[in-house]
Amino acid sequence: MQTPAAQTTLARLVVAGLAGDTGKTLISAAWLTAAAGTAARNLDTFLMPASAILAALARAAGRADIAVVEGNRGLFDGMDAEGSHSTAQLARLTGTPVVLVVNAAKVTRTVAAQILGCQVMDPKLNLAAVIINRVASRRHEAVIREAIQQTTDVPVLGAVPAQETLELPSRHLGLVPVAEHPRSEEILERAADLVAENVDLDALLALAGEAPGIEAPPAVPASTSSGTKARIGVARDVAFSFYYPENLEELERAGAELVFVSPLADTALPDVDALYLGGGFPEVHAARLAGNRGFREALGRRIAAGLPVWAECGGLMYLARELVVGGVAHPMVGAIPVSVEQTGRPQGHGYVAARVDTPNPFLGDGSAVRGHEFHYSRITRGADTVPTALAINRGVGIGGGRDGIQVAKTLACYTHIHAAGVPEWAPAMVRAASGGQR
Repeated sequence: MQTPAAQTTLARLVVAGLAGDTGKTLISAAWLTAAAGTAARNLDTFLMPASAILAALARAAGRADIAVVEGNRGLFDGMDAEGSHSTAQLARLTGTPVVLVVNAAKVTRTVAAQILGCQVMDPKLNLAAVIINRVASRRHEAVIREAIQQTTDVPVLGAVPAQETLELPSRHLGLVPVAEHPRSEEILERAADLVAENVDLDALLALAGEAPGIEAPPAVPASTSSGTKARIGVARDVAFSFYYPENLEELERAGAELVFVSPLADTALPDVDALYLGGGFPEVHAARLAGNRGFREALGRRIAAGLPVWAECGGLMYLARELVVGGVAHPMVGAIPVSVEQTGRPQGHGYVAARVDTPNPFLGDGSAVRGHEFHYSRITRGADTVPTALAINRGVGIGGGRDGIQVAKTLACYTHIHAAGVPEWAPAMVRAASGGQR
């Protein structure tokens, strides 16, 4: 249904495509969530099976006027020369029409060559339209439009002028998170106005209407176990914000009550039965995390007493003995006997494939695990002596072909997992929180 609200939301979502994806889906997803006013979902053909992707898209589309899927990197860029797990592969799987956003800065006819190349690369792909981005003038736009018309049959839905004042700031992992940007809503509104003025949103909505329907499978009922729910703490503040919403939902579906905690602001750990420490930017907030001694020490005592903890990337860094940033060592929780250093270059970036080879509370021994990593930190002391549970077949992890530091009932990985790709994880975490065994 082409409502004004749908057009407004669509304009805000198109902004993400114009800004360009950072390659860090958990950060860009937060910007998409702010733009749409509803949780952005991850659709990744490496992390999750096709059935889970189709189910997630069907459920999201069924509750909305339009479902917009933001591509990651270039259209055909994947994990190998064949473009495995690329945006194009996802578009073919879901039958989604592709609207190509092309950067026109300092080029003219080359834009047409790029579009033609995408058509020739995969004739079966529904390359339905193009939006020209960062045009310098109306004359610049006119030349590009004419070149596209002469060379291809792909319609142009609009041309957006370059706007340096709307550039989103970045740092080492990509965009600055939306929660930390003081003018995020203003920027989204101004950029959306720019899109609405220069892109045919009616045509874009009509294209979405041509996408084939996807039937959602029956929803899996939530746990109906009687008694008190397991209370699982989730660290969530500006230092820890990298969570797939599906992971939190699956924990609740498995019978958990989520209790959000802040290692930055809370003076003590609440009464929880387990803790989920996600990724984020502990390196940016290292001094404040170190200064909250009460929380650090309380968490350390609970871990030593057997509190089940699942930690990913930034969570691993926080559980270390110390985090060194810019040559300054900040004391952390000390639950795992390693030292971590923040470096100036990526230490692990991309998909991870691993196999569990050690019994642990969260993942079955011998099971395959897929995930992704993106970290500038590395373990400088202790990596070769700590017990680990994951053998890395693809990726870096903590180094030496290993990941998943295991101490007591804590498992700390550089790898981020998605619950749809590791369906055993959420029920196992709830069992661990409830005192059960695998």
